[in-house]
Amino acid sequence: MVNSQLGESAVPEYEIRRLRCEDVEVSTPQQPVPPESSSHTTNPPKQVIRISPLAYLGCAFLLFAVSFPVFGWPAAFGWLVIAPIVAVAWVARVRTTVTPDGLEVRRLFGGRSLSWSEIAGFRFPKRGWARATLADGGEVTLPVVTFDRLPDIAEASGGRITDPYAAAAAAEEAAQYADAESNGEQPAKNRPDTDGE
Repeated sequence: MVNSQLGESAVPEYEIRRLRCEDVEVSTPQQPVPPESSSHTTNPPKQVIRISPLAYLGCAFLLFAVSFPVFGWPAAFGWLVIAPIVAVAWVARVRTTVTPDGLEVRRLFGGRSLSWSEIAGFRFPKRGWARATLADGGEVTLPVVTFDRLPDIAEASGGRITDPYAAAAAAEEAAQYADAESNGEQPAKNRPDTDGE
């Protein structure tokens, strides 16, 4: 608490507000710096992008399909049982995890962690999964990541990646607002409700 014997001129109002906060400094009009993260600020959620669990049905169908040759001639086709096992392991393991710290890429064999400082951008080929372009010029394939997952990635990245869908919607709204103003109309969001008239 602030000492009550201090005069009003001794400690400015924004310092009093800052001193009353026990966890962390807070922003005031005189202090435009955002507060550091504390137990009161929420971190963006971790986003795990993985193959749909429905793919396990495909693995079961594959096991059913290979069972006929395996039971028909086990000595020659017994090795086919490995295919559904590998398929299940692939579905269970392959994923890309997006966190505020970076990306964690997991493949069937091995994986890699990338911090945001290592990533220069993303590339979305016509076929296949997205690729992270690294600052050193290399590329890393991001399993299961496609262009339509960008809003989820943007949210989990803590603002490091922009959401193209949100940017397009904001640009369209700004264009409509500008058109309405140039025509002398009142923009729709500020227009008063006249349903009762």
